[in-house]
Amino acid sequence: MSTMIVPPRNEAAGRRAGEARLVVPDASWRVYETWVDSLPESTPVRMAYDGRNLEIMTKGPDHEGYRQLLGHLVVEIARSSKLPLKGLGETTWKRSEIQRGIEADQCYYFNSEKLRAAAKSRGDNDVTAFPNPDLAIEIDLSPSLIDRPGIYAAMGVAEVWRFDGEILTIERLGPDGRYEEVAASTFLGVRPDEVARWLVAEDTSDEIAWLERLSAWLRNEWKKPS
Repeated sequence: MSTMIVPPRNEAAGRRAGEARLVVPDASWRVYETWVDSLPESTPVRMAYDGRNLEIMTKGPDHEGYRQLLGHLVVEIARSSKLPLKGLGETTWKRSEIQRGIEADQCYYFNSEKLRAAAKSRGDNDVTAFPNPDLAIEIDLSPSLIDRPGIYAAMGVAEVWRFDGEILTIERLGPDGRYEEVAASTFLGVRPDEVARWLVAEDTSDEIAWLERLSAWLRNEWKKPS
């Protein structure tokens, strides 16, 4: 029988409004699939399954705020650079063929073939009709209790951004199936410190004003690496 494990309270993470995690070890794919399918729409609860352990996480206002800002930022950079992009937001990627499942905070296609496949699948609510994303974003205000990178690696997600409330890292999937930190996004050309600045140092209380400043910076100051 699986035993649910609740981690000790972390005071730093506890100050991040509302985020909490627990894990069900040695859970089956059937348990994950049944539980995740029972979640109502727009729930603050997220589930992820790494092939053995099931993580249940609740999102709070801080988590959701950063998720939204990062979504705006990715789209604005792509628009400024005239890059093709399709976002699938918080899609739950259930992949029975690899016995893995995860809900990204944000996820995107950049690859032209995937963009075409997504366009053909529009209107189909079955996630199996959609290819795996090229880029996924993870908000980790508290440390994960399972192998979330391993889930994305098994899916072949080329790039993952991770943000802990202060520092953002950009990781690229290598030929050995492991993620390594890189100096800039392969898809968007932006550096981790440039992204973190817009999340931490800039005033985000008014998102419209924040977006206007971001657009002006991209237009007048930012130099995408060649």
